[in-house]
Amino acid sequence: MPTALPSTTTDAAAPDLDARYGRSPASAARTRWISWGAAAAFVVVFVAWLVWGGLLGAPAQLEVRDTGHTIVDERLVEVSFAVTAEPNVPVSCVIHAMNDSFTTVGWKVIDLPVSEQRNREFTDSVRTTELASTGLIYRCWLA
Repeated sequence: MPTALPSTTTDAAAPDLDARYGRSPASAARTRWISWGAAAAFVVVFVAWLVWGGLLGAPAQLEVRDTGHTIVDERLVEVSFAVTAEPNVPVSCVIHAMNDSFTTVGWKVIDLPVSEQRNREFTDSVRTTELASTGLIYRCWLA
């Protein structure tokens, strides 16, 4: 049966090591206060960011809705759409035409005229490379 090795450290040496490396009840309490303070500061900054970005942020300023399309002939489609935007703000849109395979066969970027009205309706045409089956708004943005 192996014999136990003698202990090189004693319980009396532990307080000396704590004092040497700054481990004391006061430093432990200070570390806890610093940790809680940093966590509280993070929470305050995070909540302020949420309020600023979510509650005080401007609502969506642009809304676009397809209202219809007309296949004029093999090479032309008319697309009708409604735009809701802030008055006097320039808006640009892309309209496209697709065939039965959902392949884009026509594409056009249009700049909408600035207006005092918030809600407006438009109809514009897009030339196609082959017979289209639909015409849609692809995307609009504030210019």
